[in-house]
Amino acid sequence: MAVPLAAAPPATRRARRSYRGWQFVGPFMIVFALVFLAPIVYAIYLSLYRNRLIGGNAFVGLDNYTQALQDPQFWSGVGRVGLFLVVQVPIMLFLALLVALALDSGRLYGKSFFRVSIFLPYAVPAVVAALMWGFIYGSQFGLIGNLNDALGITLPDPLKPSLILASIGNITTWTFVGYNMLIFYSALQVVPKSLYESAAIDGAGQVRIIRSIKLPAIRGALVIATIFSIIGSFQLFNEPAILRNLAPNAITTYFTPNFYAYSLTFSGQQINYSAAIAVVMAVITMIVAYVVQLRGTKDL
Repeated sequence: MAVPLAAAPPATRRARRSYRGWQFVGPFMIVFALVFLAPIVYAIYLSLYRNRLIGGNAFVGLDNYTQALQDPQFWSGVGRVGLFLVVQVPIMLFLALLVALALDSGRLYGKSFFRVSIFLPYAVPAVVAALMWGFIYGSQFGLIGNLNDALGITLPDPLKPSLILASIGNITTWTFVGYNMLIFYSALQVVPKSLYESAAIDGAGQVRIIRSIKLPAIRGALVIATIFSIIGSFQLFNEPAILRNLAPNAITTYFTPNFYAYSLTFSGQQINYSAAIAVVMAVITMIVAYVVQLRGTKDL
């Protein structure tokens, strides 16, 4: 009679399972460390040094951070993107929510066409979108200039200093309304239709259904879209960088914190100070996004 083999000890089985788990997550962890953690660590490392004329690259501790916190140009850029966030993000999310609700209502003719049409601008590369709108805005060479010549009028110049931030906000809204609409529309699709039927039987109108059922049901999607929009606002770079060639008097090298860090690196050769600017902006973005997440997910 064959003698059954002894079962492996529980500790050995647990170790084997743990090892197999790392085989699955190991490749991701390696890529994650190389493309995410390593650049952050290197940026922090660079921010602790400063290139001196005598002595070369020397350790200066937190001096670069102290300089950044006292830099009026840096805070000017932070204030500008803060204003951009407060004004542009609510407008963009409101338009995206309005379109998503219209598509979800089932009363919009040609729903598929409108859904694709509104999402299509998001497929346009950011550089191409900025160039396209930049030439539309041109009062000497673009659509605005053509309208002025054809109608004999003088329309406001969208590329002048007082309007350039609003013009960039229009580009960003045009690009990302469809992206946020898709987030909201997808969240609305999983809301049970029986809730709408019950509300209709109780005499609730569309406005009451939206306020009492739809908006609470997609609250998580609203929070996610808001956090993404906040991060995108603080990272504003492509539009100012492209439009600067068309409006050099309106967009300075410190127009946004990211553009300021870019200018310090490639024009001023201040790599260490640029790294400190980037780290400070990352911390600010993380704090603001975390606060919004806490407030948005409270009592969920």
